[in-house]
Amino acid sequence: MKKLLALLLVLALALSMVACSGNKTPSTDTGSDTSTDTTTDTDTDTDSEAAPGELVDPYAYSEDDYDIQSEEIYDLVLGEFETIYNEAKAEVVDMGKRFAEMAIAEAKLLESGTFLPVSAQGGNYAISRVAPYTASTTLWGNDSDRFHNQVVTTEPITAADRDTLKAMWAELKGTGTWEAECEKWLTENGYTLKDTYAMGYASDPKTWDILATSQAPDAEALVNTFDGLVEYDSENVMQPALAESWEESEDGLTYTFHLRQGAKWVDSQGREIAEVKADDFVAGMQHMLDAMGGLEYLVQGVIVNASEYITGDVTDFSEVGVKALDDYTVEYTLAQPTPYFMTMLSYSVFAPMNRSYYESKGGKFGADFDNTAADYTYGKTSDDIAYCGPYVVSNATANNTIVFSANPLYWNAENINLKSITWLYNDQEDALKAYNDTMSGVLDGAGLTASAVEAAKADGVFEELAYVSLTDATCFNLFMNVNRIATSNFNDQSCATQKTEEDILRSRIAMYNQNFRLALMLSLDRAAYNAQTTGEELKLTSLVNTFTPGTFVFLENETTVDINGTPTTFPAGTFYGAIVQAQLDADGFPVKVWDPEADGGIGSSAAFDGWYNPEAAASYMETAIAELAEQGLEVSAENPIYLDLPYFSGSEAFGNRANALKQSVESVLGGAVIINLVDCVSSDAWYYAGFYANNGAEGNYDIYDVSGWSPDYGDPQSYLDTMLPDYVGYMTKQIGVF
Repeated sequence: MKKLLALLLVLALALSMVACSGNKTPSTDTGSDTSTDTTTDTDTDTDSEAAPGELVDPYAYSEDDYDIQSEEIYDLVLGEFETIYNEAKAEVVDMGKRFAEMAIAEAKLLESGTFLPVSAQGGNYAISRVAPYTASTTLWGNDSDRFHNQVVTTEPITAADRDTLKAMWAELKGTGTWEAECEKWLTENGYTLKDTYAMGYASDPKTWDILATSQAPDAEALVNTFDGLVEYDSENVMQPALAESWEESEDGLTYTFHLRQGAKWVDSQGREIAEVKADDFVAGMQHMLDAMGGLEYLVQGVIVNASEYITGDVTDFSEVGVKALDDYTVEYTLAQPTPYFMTMLSYSVFAPMNRSYYESKGGKFGADFDNTAADYTYGKTSDDIAYCGPYVVSNATANNTIVFSANPLYWNAENINLKSITWLYNDQEDALKAYNDTMSGVLDGAGLTASAVEAAKADGVFEELAYVSLTDATCFNLFMNVNRIATSNFNDQSCATQKTEEDILRSRIAMYNQNFRLALMLSLDRAAYNAQTTGEELKLTSLVNTFTPGTFVFLENETTVDINGTPTTFPAGTFYGAIVQAQLDADGFPVKVWDPEADGGIGSSAAFDGWYNPEAAASYMETAIAELAEQGLEVSAENPIYLDLPYFSGSEAFGNRANALKQSVESVLGGAVIINLVDCVSSDAWYYAGFYANNGAEGNYDIYDVSGWSPDYGDPQSYLDTMLPDYVGYMTKQIGVF
């Protein structure tokens, strides 16, 4: 969805598609004290008894004890974050206090050394025929992937004209006139508009069931096949979609939506199935909770009895807080006031589903749900779903082409700009393919690899046509596997480690040590690493320094919170990132995540490298070496820790990036750590090393740089929930637990 994003998949959307309007794309001076006086997290109690000189893994449980193992390791590495964060989440009235306490929790998350924020999506050179800001640039939900109102021309739009259009958008935003004025300006300035759009893609949907997935490649396709209750437009204003109007109760616990009449469900051939009714939203929510596709946690604790239905404490779905009051009225009852609830509605977990069509494809509800049953075909192909959005899928050929054709019975058919959208597969092995296809008109836009930048310059089109794409709220991370169990890919045993059993044990024990992990993180020259995919000129543009963007939310009122026991007051207007920095500074953590002078004094947590700090990295490593020696683990240049980093060798850019990481870490840490580059000869093998893993036990790596996250709704909780334990957090599996 927007959710767990594979770096290559989203980079493909930037590099082999249009990167024009902030849509999602993959993969120094720190300004603070370089003290490394931190509390080690390696003190553990264990019943294991070792012979003198024998190295013992204190968490070496059997497979049957995996959950216990995960709980103990999670508490070791993220226990402090969880405690502070849960207290912050409990605040639902004072939003200033809520945001400030979440920022403090995020500081503790960053200090844990479990993952390193690296880059946002976008910030690369691109050439495009798509006008800027003609798809939503809202930072959360699915609407930025809805392309029906994009304005596309037959000629690439020049960089200068794009700047003019961006200025127009800033002036017209919120007036409801932007799209029409954009079309008028382009026509008057010699451009010809067209009603088709072709873009590249790198991974086919694994399912066509929008309610049973948390994968970005699935949602990015499926979002164009259904409408929700509301939708953010190209001016980022929430507009009615399948709901014509709605009301919120005074206590903030009940939301009532009145559906438009006459909206239709159709099959993949555009033939009418049924009218969209209120029960479709009830059926959709129940199916989403039954399917457990990975996003059900979003409504836990939000909708009455959603959590209880998931756990089985409630089996009658009529007790869950979503009801059809009549054919055209849907009511949601919340467990507590949720100020960001309306922002959640642009996300796929609230998608409708036609009950009778689902049942005709073998679908059942509740205890009878079984998507492995022989007669269960719902969502297996694009012909096995019902459509109520602007497009139906008229062709889906794996690793080749996906065609979205205008839905003839769409309720708003006369107002969509594009009559067809074509996705063309790109395996990313040819660094010039997307550029060449764009210049020849096969594609309508492409992000430019370093090789493509040089080609565009040689062709004499770079200066006129190339522009820098917007960045968004996505955060791609470098993950530290604190509990590695797998030594080859779970699906086919590929990408197997070459480490010895002793090397595996040594790296596991080293990864338990917080100072060791922090040494790794601060030893990576992220700018040089990023340059391998963005080019040297733009290496800082997409860098991020926090998980939640520093400008994602701000304090509307003066707010006082405790920082290390000291009441600290932040004025109204203070951004989230400034509070994260305040906590890091109070802890003496030598990282800069907030620059108050950036963006003309607005401030930013992006476009600079506040983490790379060789001096601090060496100091953390010195401390880690001493602590590990007390456990009987010698670490030195003569006896290094070997860590596996899978990489996609079919891509020159990703190969160069992996080597940049290796060179930086090994150089800064004096050879005490050796990065083994594990060759994944296909992109699928790279994904299965971790991105497609079902749980932490299947993660086949020590360090992994494929996955990222973008928000589902407009609250920092959308990011921080992903790092919760007990299978609640969707991304904890990336660090090897749950």
